[in-house]
Amino acid sequence: MIEEDDQKSGITTGSVATAASVAALYCLFDKSADVVEITAPNDKLVVHIDSARKLSDTTATAVVEKPTYNDPDVTRGIKIISNVTLTDDAGVIELIGGEGVGKVTKPGLQIPVGECAINPVPRRMIKENVARYLPEDKGARVEIVVPEGRAIAPKTMNSRLGIIDGISILGTTGVARPMSSRAYTDSLKVQIDVAIANGYKDLLFVPGNIGTRIANENLVIDEDAIIEMSNFVGFMLDEADKAHEIDSITLFGHAGKLIKIAAGIFNTKQSVADARREIMTAYAGLVGASTQTLREIFECITTEDVIKILDREGITTEVFELIADKIVELCNLKYDIEFHVVIAKMDGSILTPCHAEDIPFEWK
Repeated sequence: MIEEDDQKSGITTGSVATAASVAALYCLFDKSADVVEITAPNDKLVVHIDSARKLSDTTATAVVEKPTYNDPDVTRGIKIISNVTLTDDAGVIELIGGEGVGKVTKPGLQIPVGECAINPVPRRMIKENVARYLPEDKGARVEIVVPEGRAIAPKTMNSRLGIIDGISILGTTGVARPMSSRAYTDSLKVQIDVAIANGYKDLLFVPGNIGTRIANENLVIDEDAIIEMSNFVGFMLDEADKAHEIDSITLFGHAGKLIKIAAGIFNTKQSVADARREIMTAYAGLVGASTQTLREIFECITTEDVIKILDREGITTEVFELIADKIVELCNLKYDIEFHVVIAKMDGSILTPCHAEDIPFEWK
């Protein structure tokens, strides 16, 4: 059994919604609801209840604040409310998403279009835990509300996945892990599922917001065809390859991230591998830069500073085209997908014009 105060990670929004639902049901039977125990897929969790009260003989409400833990999760500290109403439909538990719970608008997710964005495991957790305390002759209507849901939704990936008007109620184990874990990479992978479900076979993979911005400024492209891979280049390409439904991938984004792939670095997180100056120095040397220029490049702190030196020497395009060639070569060795590479500066200027001509997207 895990108590939330003892957890180094945390509990999911699904566990919070489940605990609030059980607490509301407790109130209907005049039971204490300061703390509740819920059953999660892998364990039992003890969750503290923020508040709970009975509204009528058949309806009660409870609030649970999601505990904070060591992770920059935007849902830490938010309140989730469950409104539970007893019904005469014996054994039937109806689950609905209220204010702040997102709505699914695109295929490819685990939840059908038109449904509230409460994922399968949290749905099952809420229903199974509520069912444990229901009288045999009663059913329940459970409404989940997230007062801050609309406000924090723009800070999540929901809009990219076609989830509008709020956040998703998530979780696969009931316990929340840091973003570097499988839970985070799985959330990235869903973008590929959505793209495939919407018929896209040529995808644009970007490291993050900068790549997305530059792509939207320069290309005629549907948002669903843009896949943010964060630092997990290898993981995302593995998942794309396993899908067997993708014709081409264009790696598109700022030089600071993409050039690492030319050195075989498929996790671009700086603390994992940061060989940018070594890569830039090596490729500048390959196109004939002088020893003095190579020394200047090696001493640079940022990629943008390196580009200024390459511009001065008139070798920028030559260096980056060579880097793009190597990235394509390394990706082709690992995956059975057609690859293209477009590398850009922070201001959106394209550093690989020859590669840019070949991509399967229209330029503005």
